Amino acid sequence: MLMVLPALLVGCAVQDIEPTQKAQTHKVSPVRSLDMEQLCKDQAAKRYNTGAQKIDVTAFEQFQGSYEMQGFTARNESFICSFDPEGHFLHLSMR
Repeated sequence: MLMVLPALLVGCAVQDIEPTQKAQTHKVSPVRSLDMEQLCKDQAAKRYNTGAQKIDVTAFEQFQGSYEMQGFTARNESFICSFDPEGHFLHLSMR
């Protein structure tokens, strides 16, 4: 009976670690990434005073805790849109 108790405690410790690991591997769905692209284009269009159709998004990168979309306007003005791990817009940086 005494040997079973340590085995049960070890099992509980392993279960506590697993949910934390799953939270770190959050992925954005393809539909959400298209929404992110449109939001990025809209924000860049406002910033550069042009139409969203004149904005091109050329790269999409995933980092450990965020996402970035790079693009440029018809006048070759470059920018980067930053998003949080869930895909919510954070800010637009001009480059």
